[in-house]
Amino acid sequence: MDYENVTILAGNRILWTFHLLLCCLLCAAGDETVKLQEVEGTTITLHTGRTGLQSDAQILWSYGPEKAEEKILFSQVFKGETVTEISERFKERLQLDRTSGALTIRNISRNHSGVYLLQVITGRISSRTFSVSVYARVSTPVIRNDRGNRSESSTEPCFLLCTVENGEDVKLSWYRGNERLNITNNTDLSVPLNLPLHIQLHDINTNTYICVSANPVSSKTTSLNIAQLCDHNSGQTDRSRSLLPVLISAGVFVFIIISVCVWLRLKKKKQPVPEKPDELTYADVNITAHSAERVKEVNI
Repeated sequence: MDYENVTILAGNRILWTFHLLLCCLLCAAGDETVKLQEVEGTTITLHTGRTGLQSDAQILWSYGPEKAEEKILFSQVFKGETVTEISERFKERLQLDRTSGALTIRNISRNHSGVYLLQVITGRISSRTFSVSVYARVSTPVIRNDRGNRSESSTEPCFLLCTVENGEDVKLSWYRGNERLNITNNTDLSVPLNLPLHIQLHDINTNTYICVSANPVSSKTTSLNIAQLCDHNSGQTDRSRSLLPVLISAGVFVFIIISVCVWLRLKKKKQPVPEKPDELTYADVNITAHSAERVKEVNI
């Protein structure tokens, strides 16, 4: 590039700066701002509402978190060739449509939220301002029983707590059917959002409850499992479960004792009984006189 071309480009940049300042003044005087809300990671296009721009028109896009002060793209026709400059911050992200001036931003992030200003310079200056807010997708809320140390009985309400990760413009709500019961948010993004709910006994089986987390571009819903989280016998059930091992051990011990007793009784019944000895029968001996005499004769 020769010295003449360098001088022309330097002069053009001075002119661009002047045009930018002039356009900012015109925008402050009443330029309509187009507001957009987008999900991070998506591709968006800032449509200008114009078509058929002159082929030699100069197009300048500027950006800033609050004011469009940083030049991010400039396109002009120089010696019949289109020359487009893109800032390093938005390198590989921007694409320009020269026929309308529309700007496409690929894989936009939350760091790209802010004000975008378009200036089209032909015989006059025209501009358009865009306010872009980029949000992360909200996370899914979690519902848990918040009974704590309370001894829940059948006459007490069911204590629930819905929790979700906090984020920019995130709100957390409880719904009963289509009716919103309560809502909360917190500008302190370092702490999660928590929203309690107390359900009376007569409402447990007659209504549907859901917890909803939402920001301007996304929402997530979790339905309440009443049977699982609002069982009023859960306290008694927990105590019963804690006593279960003791009861099982006692039952086993009693079973063993009864089994031993039954075994001993059966064994005793099967043992043979010793027979009694036969009774001796004694016969009476009668000695008569005739017998005595016979004995006496023999002796003689």
